[in-house]
Amino acid sequence: MVSEGPFRVMLQMRIRPGMEQEFERVWREIGDAVTSHPANLGQWLARGEDGVYYIVSDWVDEPRFREFETSERHLNHRQKLHPYRSGGSMTTMRVVAHLPGSAEPGHTHQEWEAAR
Repeated sequence: MVSEGPFRVMLQMRIRPGMEQEFERVWREIGDAVTSHPANLGQWLARGEDGVYYIVSDWVDEPRFREFETSERHLNHRQKLHPYRSGGSMTTMRVVAHLPGSAEPGHTHQEWEAAR
């Protein structure tokens, strides 16, 4: 039997101009409400250009994510982020493959090229 990979959620959030630093601060403050959930495998905040942020979170499976998504605790934390948002979208997906990288301190691109 092949095990399914994690269920991944990617939010794109457009943040109101001038509110980016405050948004990042509040996101960090409430992040534990997500990562402490027993079905959460981790989450990341990434900044794109012109006030666009991406929040990626991995979950054990979709049903447990949906349970979290509709929880009162999560809805309360979403309200704390709402004043910073000017728009956004959500995409969900299933991770079908993962290839771990080989990054190691001290190893160079030239060494990698020479090893082929």
